[in-house]
Amino acid sequence: MSGRSDRTAPLAVKIVVSGGLGVGKTTFIGAVSEIEPLDTEAAITQVSVGVDSLDGVESKTTTTVALDFGRITLDPSIALYLFGTPGQDRFSFLWDDLVEGALGTVVLVDTRRIEDCFPALDYFEAQGAPFVLAVNRFEGAQCFELDEVREALGLGDDVPVLACDARTRSSVRDVLAALMDQVIGARTARRAGRTAVLTR
Repeated sequence: MSGRSDRTAPLAVKIVVSGGLGVGKTTFIGAVSEIEPLDTEAAITQVSVGVDSLDGVESKTTTTVALDFGRITLDPSIALYLFGTPGQDRFSFLWDDLVEGALGTVVLVDTRRIEDCFPALDYFEAQGAPFVLAVNRFEGAQCFELDEVREALGLGDDVPVLACDARTRSSVRDVLAALMDQVIGARTARRAGRTAVLTR
């Protein structure tokens, strides 16, 4: 009799969570991770004054300086490994390493500082990997219709734009499920394209 388990390990999928400073990436990962999330939060010090803009998030006292990490099993066959990028432009040199091997990205946006998501959008559009835009709803922030946000950012209809509460597990799961739909759709389209080429 074999002592080995009949259970198979879930497929490991790397997902990136990105966006500007203070947009909620650490909170997003922490809300859904089934393991103790790893973060590299450090105190915001006087050294960053004039370098990292805190307009709109003046109460923020810590920030990610390398990455956040968490894991969630969507179903028994798929485990998502979540990597959060630092939000400051001066740490963007880390993005290439964090993004390598990722199948998709969640770009978080705070409508109080909507311009802060442009570097992430430009980067991931250039990468060509599937991504979704998640509008993190902050208390006291003006609430815009999702179509207004899409138009303001110049996003096509092929990019899902969703409302999100980064503090709430169910809301974060919905965003990740939408991203996985994007990933599966993109991979299916690529396979169909290759098949069409081969059958000509």
